[in-house]
Amino acid sequence: MPEVVIVPTGTANLASVIAAFRRLGAEPMVTAEPASILAARHVMLPGVGAFGAAMARLVEAGADAALRERIAADRPTMAICVGHQLLFEASDESPEARGLGIVAGRVGRFPERVRVPQFGWNEVEAEEDCDLLDSGYAYFANSYRATAAAGWRIATADHGGRFIAAMERGKVIGTQFHPELSGAYGAALLSRWLTLAC
Repeated sequence: MPEVVIVPTGTANLASVIAAFRRLGAEPMVTAEPASILAARHVMLPGVGAFGAAMARLVEAGADAALRERIAADRPTMAICVGHQLLFEASDESPEARGLGIVAGRVGRFPERVRVPQFGWNEVEAEEDCDLLDSGYAYFANSYRATAAAGWRIATADHGGRFIAAMERGKVIGTQFHPELSGAYGAALLSRWLTLAC
């Protein structure tokens, strides 16, 4: 049974994430303890809510440094929704806050001409060289998004212009969408990720 640590950010819908892993035969543990983050076979960083509040929770627990170390070592790590945004340096949602800085750049708000927040299903188109990401339809709930991630393989969606729906680099994945709410498409992605060796 894969060991999955889910890092609480204080704003995540943990119940749906836990249920998704249990459906795949994994029994996750929720903790922000740095030693557990470093030791786990797989780590997920979820998040729903504000960039600044989620990042403050990670810093308070010392989880930010552990996540940076783990990702630098290319160990299986997945970040979803606001967790995905935390991989970047900053966000217009919380201008005073600094993200994990794994990915260069800033997360911006969707343009006013489209519905904000984006709620519902959207088509995801993966680049041909992606190993874990593929194309399909996923469930989104977001007002902010990234548009570039140098050095990462990406999948995009369109809402007021193309944006990063997901990205991968080695054994690390960030998804703006919610795989735990994306039916068979999301379950398949989680399953592929769980097969990665630590």
